[in-house]
Amino acid sequence: MTDLADSLYDMLLRMPGVLAVVGTRWSGGLLHYLRSVTLAEPTPSLVEFEQDFGESAAGAPGGDPTVTVHDVSEFDGAMPHVQVLTAAGVRSVASCAVPLGQGGWASLLVGTADRDAVDVTLRARLKQVAEVTMVSNRRIMARREDELRQVSDAFLAEASLQMDSSLDVERTVRRVARTAVPAVAEGCVLHLRRSGGLAPVACSHMDAGEQQWLGAVAAEDLWLTDMLQQVVNRGHGLVLHGDELAGGPFGPTSSGAGRAVRALSVNPLKARGRALGTLTFLYHRVDLAEVASLFLADLADRAALAIDTSTLYEQRRRHVVSLQRHLLPRELPRIPGLTLSSAYEVGDESLDVGGDFYDAVPGTRGGVTLLIGDVCGRGAEAAALTGLARHTLRTLLEDGRTPEHALGRLNQALVREGTSRFVTALVAVLVSEGEGFLLRYWSAGHPAPLVRREDGAVEELAARGDLLGVLEEIEYGSGSAHVAPGDALVLFTDGVTEARAADGTFFESCLQDAVAQQGAGEAQGFAERLAAAVVEFRATGADDIAVLVAQAEMVT
Repeated sequence: MTDLADSLYDMLLRMPGVLAVVGTRWSGGLLHYLRSVTLAEPTPSLVEFEQDFGESAAGAPGGDPTVTVHDVSEFDGAMPHVQVLTAAGVRSVASCAVPLGQGGWASLLVGTADRDAVDVTLRARLKQVAEVTMVSNRRIMARREDELRQVSDAFLAEASLQMDSSLDVERTVRRVARTAVPAVAEGCVLHLRRSGGLAPVACSHMDAGEQQWLGAVAAEDLWLTDMLQQVVNRGHGLVLHGDELAGGPFGPTSSGAGRAVRALSVNPLKARGRALGTLTFLYHRVDLAEVASLFLADLADRAALAIDTSTLYEQRRRHVVSLQRHLLPRELPRIPGLTLSSAYEVGDESLDVGGDFYDAVPGTRGGVTLLIGDVCGRGAEAAALTGLARHTLRTLLEDGRTPEHALGRLNQALVREGTSRFVTALVAVLVSEGEGFLLRYWSAGHPAPLVRREDGAVEELAARGDLLGVLEEIEYGSGSAHVAPGDALVLFTDGVTEARAADGTFFESCLQDAVAQQGAGEAQGFAERLAAAVVEFRATGADDIAVLVAQAEMVT
């Protein structure tokens, strides 16, 4: 298009009596750029303005191009194109306005020394140039629309992948902002509705130095806050430029970084019938804002859905965690001579409640009975059985029943329920003995417990036994051991042993090393450190993790 324009301008300049040829590109009263050639300066000059002249500019033309003739004195001398004509010694001007679509238009002005030079030939040639310009613009616009459609589809697809790749709300909103800048605009701000109104949650600017400025404007500017609220109330987007930016932090009349902003687009974020917030873009060129507005509503809808999905996921996660915590003891009892610690990590991204449980029941004559178990599966049924298993065992043990009796009663209850789910459980009784504790344990198909000795050695205690809830008559695996001062009894569910690294290795292969290493720290955080090591190791495996540790205190 540039080569064609240069050729057309040169052709007009070589006509008899012509002193200058000037072309301008407008959107309403906003001047985008000015192209000119004169006899004194025959090399084409192109100057970008992005300046709004309001009513001083002629309105957009309608219909076919029409040539009109004026004295240069009839024009506003403050207009840039008039100044070029005046400087070239022009006294008469043949002008022709060309509609370009989407509210845009162009003007072609041929300046001469007097009206006699504006003959029929010049008029006809100027009209031909205007018609060529209009046809060429249509072709360019059609090609650009096709390219924009392809780019927009690719951008929206990539943006959707980026936004859908995380269920974390903060990550999602940051990805929306980063994806849009500079692909769509020079700046982007995302506001979400909070209890106190709209609050900025993410912003991005192509100039890292302006990031702080944009964040402050998004959080504190009252003009912008009012504009965003209007968009939320109306439920549809808008594009502001020119005088519409007056009074705000953007546009030529503003100060600082906002002076470079020529247009602002705001779209509401709506999903599932709810207003979530707004998505705002800043542009240094008005025409880019007008073009981008064609797909911004689609981007806003996709962003809103991704944010809403992340928000709902986070709400459900909190509910699941809260429910899971209610299936566990609020706190562990204080037992003389022992330090108890526990940890629980939810492993399933589907956010169904898991079936792991643990508890600690103080003995009537000192010591403590520890219990840990795992209900097969997840969801409401697993949660119900988890509550049944833990409270049944705890109630019977508090009543002084033996571990064998408590496990037997639980097995009977599960068989009566007729559930297809089984339960594993382990009950360990620690009774003070000399300077340490006597450990006796009973297992119903649960992973074997470990004892970490004070010197760092780790021993596995043999434990077998039948699963609960499968057979009416079952056998337990049982055994005993001495827990000396500094030793720690480590109980866990199969989410620990079955955690798998990216290379397929199970955590079970390094469990004893991890117990030896994590047990070297403070006793109070033993369980949390071991669970954290499993989480760090795990690349696959969706089972929950429960760890319960009882460490015999050193005698002083």
